[in-house]
Amino acid sequence: MIPNTLTIAGVDPSGGAGILADVKAMSALGAYGTAVVAALTAQNTLGVTAISPVPPSFVAAQIDTLFSDVRIDAVKIGMLGQQAVTRAVAERMAHWKPVHLVLDPVMIAKSGDALLERSAIDELRESLVPLSTLITPNLPEAGVLLDSRPVETLKEMRRVAERLRRLLPDDARRWVFLKGGHLPGDDTVDLLHDGDLMIELPGTRIATRNTHGTGCTLSAALAALLPQCREVPEAAHRAKAYLVEAIARSSELEVGSGHGPVHHFHTLWSPTNRL
Repeated sequence: MIPNTLTIAGVDPSGGAGILADVKAMSALGAYGTAVVAALTAQNTLGVTAISPVPPSFVAAQIDTLFSDVRIDAVKIGMLGQQAVTRAVAERMAHWKPVHLVLDPVMIAKSGDALLERSAIDELRESLVPLSTLITPNLPEAGVLLDSRPVETLKEMRRVAERLRRLLPDDARRWVFLKGGHLPGDDTVDLLHDGDLMIELPGTRIATRNTHGTGCTLSAALAALLPQCREVPEAAHRAKAYLVEAIARSSELEVGSGHGPVHHFHTLWSPTNRL
């Protein structure tokens, strides 16, 4: 059965991040992607020039209308922007109770622009994190969620992963995927932790500027793969492998002059099958 997946996030007109990137990743990994628009941005590969909120009631209406008709096997939540929207999404997720809920706590764009109101951070931590089956913060986002400084070593990452896991309900279905891409050096080790297992997902930094939307792509990949895998670690390994190759093949695209997108369709598009 082909899984139906949902992304609740913002719109990036350049297609490198947000719901456009999410649906690309979901589609590339064998899932049918649907989307709820939670925020609007004027954005390209150089930065964000404007953000326009979506009324919380309309975000909720999109969610309810979709769930009332379509079987949703996994949800990915990304940029929400505002506290009221965050609360509305949490209320609807508590009502519909999706089997898999991947939360990417989007706070800062690759360009450094803020994508989440400071007043929404507590709402995110208290209302959405406890509903999640998997959260995927990077190191700066983990620091914000824990009200602590970003870590700089793998040893510190382990302690942070344990602290993040304590924000989730105490059952075996909940995982933290802590992304280590901000660590210094060439290693990009991620940690997957369920309160018991601490699994390292090793990696090596790829020399490229095309890293726009990497967090969106990873969380969307996880949402696409969780319904297709028997265990969360299998989905995590497959999602990271997909992202690494999407970054490595990003030079095949020519999109913008800043931080370009990753190549979501690297397995489908090649010189031999393009006209």
